[in-house]
Amino acid sequence: MTQLNEIVDIFELLGDWDQRYQYLIELGEKLPPMPDPLKTDDNKVKGCMSQVWVNACHEDGMIKFHGDSDTSVIKGILALLISLCDRLTAQQIQALDMDEIFRGLSLDEHLSPNRHVGVYAIFDLMKQKAAQAANTTEAA
Repeated sequence: MTQLNEIVDIFELLGDWDQRYQYLIELGEKLPPMPDPLKTDDNKVKGCMSQVWVNACHEDGMIKFHGDSDTSVIKGILALLISLCDRLTAQQIQALDMDEIFRGLSLDEHLSPNRHVGVYAIFDLMKQKAAQAANTTEAA
């Protein structure tokens, strides 16, 4: 079972959206702190109303992410995206379909249009950071 399937199953067990939002908030609270030196303009997500930072590094052929946000729901969604992408290769991350993720979790129906755009911006930056981390390692 894939990580996405596991998260979809959890979402379905939770039932209503109040519980699902609470679950996202709890995921965000469990996200390891992002070191302040990584909270740079280069790591800041453009196109998201919240303050969001994403960084990636390449370890043993896999991508490892760090991230943070100043809002609880977006931080939870960031934690969810990190759990889906962490320890994948850059190629696997590039192949992930954000629309499929949104549909699987019904996020497309329950996020405001502004948050929807912001989540796509987060995911786009994660893909960029994954590619940069992989390319930096290959060039070394």
